[in-house]
Amino acid sequence: MSLAATLEFDLDEMLAGLQRWVECESPTFDSAAVNRMMTLAADDLVAMGASVERVAGPAGLGDCVKASFPHPRQAEGGILIMAHLDTVHPVGTLATLPFRREGGRCYGPGICDMKGGTYAALCAVAALRQARVDTALPIHVLLTCDEEIGSPGTRELIEREAARHRYILVPEPARAGNGVVTGRYAIARFELLAHGRPSHAGAALADGHSAIREMVARIPEIESMTDDDCTFSVGVVQGGQWVNCVSTSCRGEALSMAKRQADLDRGIERMLAFTQRDADGIGFEVELGVVRPVWEAGEATLSLYAQAKAIADELKMPLPHASSGGGSDGNFTGAMGLATLDGLGVRGAGVHTLAEHIEVDSLVERSRLMAGLMAALR
Repeated sequence: MSLAATLEFDLDEMLAGLQRWVECESPTFDSAAVNRMMTLAADDLVAMGASVERVAGPAGLGDCVKASFPHPRQAEGGILIMAHLDTVHPVGTLATLPFRREGGRCYGPGICDMKGGTYAALCAVAALRQARVDTALPIHVLLTCDEEIGSPGTRELIEREAARHRYILVPEPARAGNGVVTGRYAIARFELLAHGRPSHAGAALADGHSAIREMVARIPEIESMTDDDCTFSVGVVQGGQWVNCVSTSCRGEALSMAKRQADLDRGIERMLAFTQRDADGIGFEVELGVVRPVWEAGEATLSLYAQAKAIADELKMPLPHASSGGGSDGNFTGAMGLATLDGLGVRGAGVHTLAEHIEVDSLVERSRLMAGLMAALR
């Protein structure tokens, strides 16, 4: 019997601990909420025996947490568990998406993306320590605060910390079929700004030029550029303040994703070409925001996957791998050429919706997989 199969996990205890995390709501833009979540996670890490360092976050956002578990080579790099604790769900979502178990599913805001996987990863470390299994490599943890907005303030921290380590484990949600992620598509975010001319909407409508109408005209043009190589979507639009005023500005945000970096680069050029304003300043502007580089699986990542697959085979569970859309901080470490295995988290569905849930059985299954992998890495 494999080591991973012999480790002890108490599912009820795991669910109780995860409930505390899920009920500590932590939307990215609420720094106080994120910091409460970081404090909770830091306290749990200390209780597990880790040494913890709080890292001040980017301006206007929450903090980050670094942790390391006792090891003869604790000061050295080894295995980095890398995760984010911010979510897309605003505080108050628990009223409509309460933490609850229904049969084989457990629901709650952020439970799948990615508090469930992160908690499972820490339970894996705790199980190894309880069984007095000495890993060959020291285990470190990095918890960040802004992944859901593209990690604009933590990329430097992520890359600096990851560069110290041999293996990067990312417990983002599992892929279909119990899969893991060995590559991710390139992603770019854009700021959109439409400019209009003000007027009184009742008394002098014809004198104005609506920025909202300008934005609305551009959206189908942007999204119609989507093809098999590169996608475009507008996900945020905000404009106007008074219904009796013709709007002078309207802002939006767009996202583009491509399997290859060259396709994303062409997509960026096409988006920036939308910028055009007339002599009166009326028109449209596009500014490039956060970019996640394409991560294509290299030899180091595929070797790491092979080791995980061997553990999965011992546990008699499937473990397919694939490149995936939907960016993660694994984009950064994978693009650096570091051995990165993503999608190690729990199985579930409804991510970023009011139906977000996990498959309860996957909590223990994925903890076993990660524990076995960490024990095997050299």
